[in-house]
This record gives sequence, structure tokens and C-alpha cells, in this order.
Amino acid sequence: MAHGSAMVFDELRLQEELCDAVIRVQNVDFNVHRIILSGCSEYFRSLFTHWSHPADQVYQIDQVSPDTMRQIIKFAYVGSEEVNMQNVEELFIACDFLKVTGLMEACCRFMKEHLCKDNCIDIWQLTETFVCPSLSAEAFHLITQHFTEVSASSAFLKLSVQQLLKLTETDQVLVRDERTVFEAVLRWIDYSPEERKTYLSKILPNVRLALMPPTYFMANVRSNQLVMCDPECQDTLREAQTLLDEGPVCSGGLYHPLARPRLPVSIILAIGGWIKDVPFPTNAIDVYDISIDRWVQVINSDKAPRSNQGAVFLNGSVYCVAGREGEEFLSSVHRFDLATRTWHQVASMKTRRCWVSITSLNGRIYAIGGFDIQIRLSSAECYDPQTNQWTEIAPMHERRSQASCTTLQGKVYICGGFNGNHFLSSAEYYSPETNQWTLMAHMSTSRCGLGVVAFEEQIYAVGGNNRGTCLDIVEAYDPRTNSWHRVTSLQTARSNFGIAVVNGRLFVIGGLSGITYISEVEWYDLVSGEWSDASSMSFSRFGLSCCVVSGLNNMADYAAPRHSSLDLSNRSGGPLLAIASGSNG
Repeated sequence: MAHGSAMVFDELRLQEELCDAVIRVQNVDFNVHRIILSGCSEYFRSLFTHWSHPADQVYQIDQVSPDTMRQIIKFAYVGSEEVNMQNVEELFIACDFLKVTGLMEACCRFMKEHLCKDNCIDIWQLTETFVCPSLSAEAFHLITQHFTEVSASSAFLKLSVQQLLKLTETDQVLVRDERTVFEAVLRWIDYSPEERKTYLSKILPNVRLALMPPTYFMANVRSNQLVMCDPECQDTLREAQTLLDEGPVCSGGLYHPLARPRLPVSIILAIGGWIKDVPFPTNAIDVYDISIDRWVQVINSDKAPRSNQGAVFLNGSVYCVAGREGEEFLSSVHRFDLATRTWHQVASMKTRRCWVSITSLNGRIYAIGGFDIQIRLSSAECYDPQTNQWTEIAPMHERRSQASCTTLQGKVYICGGFNGNHFLSSAEYYSPETNQWTLMAHMSTSRCGLGVVAFEEQIYAVGGNNRGTCLDIVEAYDPRTNSWHRVTSLQTARSNFGIAVVNGRLFVIGGLSGITYISEVEWYDLVSGEWSDASSMSFSRFGLSCCVVSGLNNMADYAAPRHSSLDLSNRSGGPLLAIASGSNG
């Protein structure tokens, strides 16, 4: 309907001219033209043509409120949408009943735009009842992504048993500890215990009991009164106890429902780099799945192999910055869209940079120092994805190649490196507000090829190389005191390795031992102050780029598979290639 015609028909309606029907809602009458309402609603079209006598003029509809009917009629005439937080649910339900597809779609768009942790359960329940598949899927995903916070809400307690079963069953629930799921189930039952306690035997098998700490399992699960009084729950507990006693691999392994880890909150993505005994770098992209301590290749990239680049995760994409392809030193930047698994070239930097240090802060990417094939660089650049532009920022006090950088409390920190003549112990930080670099306390040891990462409000400088000797030294910087202190040394001295913090653990991955490439991975526990072994890579390598990735809607596409055989082969059909993440330097 042309806009001008729509306004004429609406004016006729308001003046009650040429109207041929009355819609009566709770004693409120709306004069309408049948042909107009029939054009936007299957319900009205059937009402006027099949469900009533041609002589009828008044149609009683009491399933909606007068205000809602007024909005629907206005939409039918002029297409206006007056959707807000106060009326969207009632309007959505009414549009579903009256088959007003256009306005229902507007309600869906509005709810999708305003979907958040506070309303995701309400919207999921609404769209499960009144079918809107895409919105239902988005709401469900948001619940799984923020299960800890959402399960503490009053809306969670009002889920149906079918909805709770669906939610607790999925691997997509992101929790750091399975105790969170068990305690959420108990809260749900306690909301209406007499009615709901009989459902516990159906819900309990969805909880990954064999992943709980044994002490918690004994003290809080086995001794729970509801569990103890239910014979079916006892059968589940015996099965879980067997898994805990024998270990998950001995008892059916990763894919047993009571022992299968849920998808990880975060993963380490590793890109490119050099493999031992191979004369050229790889272009593979690989994942470390911390929840099951495994490496798995998720994609073979068609992007040209490169090494010594930097990588950072930002807004659902991984940006690979500069580095080296064969003998060519690069300024080019490529963005890998994790949702579509496609590469896109973005604006190049102003300067070629191999062994560049990369990090992100406040939605922007910082590329610092590096080697342009002639000199080590003190210059730095900042990339804004919104404008697809690189901007030069203030240069550092030192020229640095094979340094490493990180962010903490709104500042960019960079430590160590090589200036062309000397290995560096100096460190400095950049403040975006002032566009200035400030020198800070020196590390105790000069080194390049180190790893630097923010961990528990301190800056950790790990390993590295000093005049050909790989180091196991680890020290931490406290910004409050501008001082470094030594912490427990690495188990394996290394340089040019990957470093990342995932789930409260500091990981170092692969690198050089001074003699050869290494595949070993280890992680640091701040509480115990000890380093422990993690699963080693399948190949010894160095010179990769790495970043921590979280919050993906398609995390299952990247994490190790949960439901198939233990063969973690390439999902594209190639051989498994589990690799490490590379240093920033």
C-alpha cells in the first residue's frame, strides 16, 4: 500500500467513513475496513471470509487488550510500529494469535536488539511457546554463555522441567566448575520442592558429576537428602563414583555423559609458524581446548603461510598483523572471521614489521616495534577497526624487536627485546590518553624472545633468550610499587614461545630450547606457585602467533569434539596437526 493511500484509508477509519466492520474488544469498538485488516492478517482474512456470516458486522475478540488491538489496527493501516519494553511481550503474543506477521517480526527485531542477561530467560520462554526460532536460539545461547549469573535470577526458578533438562544437557553451558550447574538445579527444586523433587532423577544425569572435585562430590552430592532418598539418583551416583575412581579414560572416556566436559569458556588459537625439519612455515590454525587438555587442528587456511607475525582477538575476529612470508617482511594485515571461517584483508600498516609485538586495548589494536629488514624499530601504530585505518602513535624510548607486550589497567606494557646491538632489560608503558611512553623499572635480566602477559593485576615476563642462552627465569611486575620480583622458574628453559592466560592459568607453549624446537607445554598456578605439565603439541615449533578467544556463538566448531570417537582428526579431512601458539615478538 502506497504511503499516501495508507494515510487516506486511515483517515477514513478515524472518521468512521466507508467502514464495513466493527472489532469489539472488552466493550471497546474499533470501526475498520475488512479489506485492510485482511491484507495484514491471515486471522482476519479467515474471520471475514470463512468463520462468519457475510451479514455479520460486529466481531468480538477478547483475547487481546484494547490498547494492543489499537496498535495492531494502526499497523494494518499505516505500518507504524510502536514497540517498547512495556508492550512488546503482549504485542508479540497478540500478533501470534492474530497472525499479524509483519508486526510480529518487528517485535522479534526489537527483542533481539534488547536481548541481555536480565531478560534472556523470559525471551527464551516466550519464543519457545510462540515460535520464533532465530530469536529463541539467540536467547538460549545467551543463557548458556552467562549461566552462572542467569541461574541465580528469579526467572531461572520459573523454567519448566523440559526447559531445565534442555539447558543442563547441552555442552554449550559455559561454567568454570560443574558445581555451579548442580547448585542451580538444587535451587530450582527448592523453589517448589514437593512438585519438583521427583524430577531430580531425570535432571541429575545431565550434571557432569565425574568432573567435580571428589571431596565436593562426597560432601555435597552423595550426602544430599534428595539424592539419598531417590533410588534412580543412587544409580547415577554409583556410575559417577566409578568414573571418579577409575578415571574418565578408563571408564568410557571423554564421551561418557557424566564425564564429558562442557565447551570451554575460552580457547587458545594458534596460527602459522615454523615446524621442526620443515623448510617453510605452516598456515594451519589450531586450538588448545583447556577443558580436556587437548590440541586439535580446526582448519587449514588458504592464506599464505607466514611466521613471526602478531595476532589478536577482537570483536569476533582474529587479526594477523605483519610478520614474514619467505624472505619478504610484511606490513599487511588480515582478519579471520571466526563465525564464517573466512579471511579478509584490511588496511596495511605504514611500516613493515617482523617480530612485531601486538595487543589490543579499548577496541583498538596496537602494533609495536619489530624489524623492517634494516633496523629494529621504536615506532608504533594503532588500528581502529571502525575506520579501517592505522595511525602512528608516539615512538618508544627503545628500539625493540622480539619484545612482548600486554595490557593492564588501561595501559600498554612492553618488555625486553633486541635493539640490534644489545639484549634489553628495559620496559615501558604507553598511555593512550596522553600518547606518551613512560620508562619503568628494569627487569633483572636482559632478554629477547620472552613472553609477557597480564596475570592477576601484575605483568609477568617469562623465559626468553640472552646471547644465545634460553632462560627459565620468570619475574612479575607490580605497577603499584614499580618493582619486579622473581617467581618460580619454568620447568623448561625456552624462548620464542606462546604465552596466554586462560581460566586463571598462565600457559607457555612450545618455542626454542636453544638447541632445538620444543613441543612441551606448561602452566603456572598462582596459588601454589608451581608449574605443571599440560598436553604437549604434536609437533615441535616456534614463531607462531596466538591469542585467547572467548564468547563465540560457534565455539563447538573450534573446541575438540565431544560426541564422536577419540580420534581428533582434522575436521576438513586432513591429519591432526596440534600446534602451539607463538610469541608476540
